[in-house]
Amino acid sequence: MKRLTLITVAMSMLFMYGCSTTGRKASYQPGQQVACEMSKKVEVNIGYQLFLPASYDQKENKDWPMILFLHGAGERGDDLEKVKMHGPPKMVETDPDFRFVVVSPQCPTGQFWDIAVLNALLDEIIEKYNIDQDRIYLTGLSMGGYGTWNLSTYHADRFAAIAPICGGGQARLALWMLKGMPIWVFHGAKDNTVPISESKNMVEALKKAGEDVRFTIYPEAGHDSWTQAYNTPELFDWFLSHKRSDRK
Repeated sequence: MKRLTLITVAMSMLFMYGCSTTGRKASYQPGQQVACEMSKKVEVNIGYQLFLPASYDQKENKDWPMILFLHGAGERGDDLEKVKMHGPPKMVETDPDFRFVVVSPQCPTGQFWDIAVLNALLDEIIEKYNIDQDRIYLTGLSMGGYGTWNLSTYHADRFAAIAPICGGGQARLALWMLKGMPIWVFHGAKDNTVPISESKNMVEALKKAGEDVRFTIYPEAGHDSWTQAYNTPELFDWFLSHKRSDRK
């Protein structure tokens, strides 16, 4: 169990009376535009579960594929044991030879997945561990399904493939940002929590744009479509069949 405690956010701003440009103070003059830069440190406190395969060796010159898993709303809080309830962090508890490094953050109570925080976490993991940046995969369920669509839409360059489960996203934006992204979507036909239309809207929009999206519907499943999805061995073979560098 790990915690990410600090990220740095940089933004450009204009100030009424002056600002810092390339390390120097510049005076603001009415009628003029001045290029400014502000760096502000923002403290973040987010816990995450980290799994390293049994054969992982930090000293060995081998980079590992990685799965970033985003849980649902019910696992929010500050008890990291909750994160192990579903999906890959549950699977690795009984499979020490799981083929991926698995990173499973926990969203704080009452909040939703924050793109900036998740990006900072990815940066930290890549810096500390032997991760193959060409084989980073993203998946999540329910709230984490929405998080998967959202994070990948805004940062498609970070992932080799994604598998959102019973979630939804911004279809129009995804058309532009997820071009060429391997996507496998899962949803239960009888889901009364997140309507299947949420996944259908994303899949149909992407397919109309010529994208090759896989869509698995479980006819008898309700909201819990993730148990069947993550118990599909082909999913993890499918992940490994894709590399970020393969996308055009």
